[in-house]
Amino acid sequence: MTITDGITELPAGKLAAVVTYLQMFDRPETRAVTAPAGVTLQPHAAPDAEWYRTLFRLIGEDYLWFSRLERDGAELAAHLAKDSVEVWSVQKDGADLGLLELEWQAGGDCELSFFGLSPALIGGGIGRWLMNHAINRAFARPVSRFYVHTCSLDSAQALDFYVRSGFEPYRRAIELMEDPRLTGTIGTDKAPQIPLI
Repeated sequence: MTITDGITELPAGKLAAVVTYLQMFDRPETRAVTAPAGVTLQPHAAPDAEWYRTLFRLIGEDYLWFSRLERDGAELAAHLAKDSVEVWSVQKDGADLGLLELEWQAGGDCELSFFGLSPALIGGGIGRWLMNHAINRAFARPVSRFYVHTCSLDSAQALDFYVRSGFEPYRRAIELMEDPRLTGTIGTDKAPQIPLI
């Protein structure tokens, strides 16, 4: 593939994101972090697709997370019910405010599919506590590689957080997509930090 340097204009309604892929092959040392009072982690075996989408929106709409919102409900429910998929929510005083989704794959890989907290939980070490749990769960099964990807539309802290957690970047790509605010998947009032053109 030939890529030339310079600026490439995008048509109105399109977005471009730089995607960074990260991986780890060995379980890293983690520092002990305890959850604040009232914060717990709840597993969800075969969760309802609409419950999942509601939590996904709460965490990801302001970063234009859209992939799970466009997936057919029955297909999403079938995915979430797989034995190779684990879904956990971070609860504060009984309300679901954070999401962790892991998927073990053929060949020994485990993907950190989705990881995020609602604004109400950001800060105070909950992200580190949740990542420790993600690492523990990933390496609780035979796994040769634990990997994740993030993009330039995500939180500005995400990439550095993954690196500090023990992931190493190994590849970059450009993702082009329809702006989900223009397709009706996400409201036009979301992600004000990303201009709507």
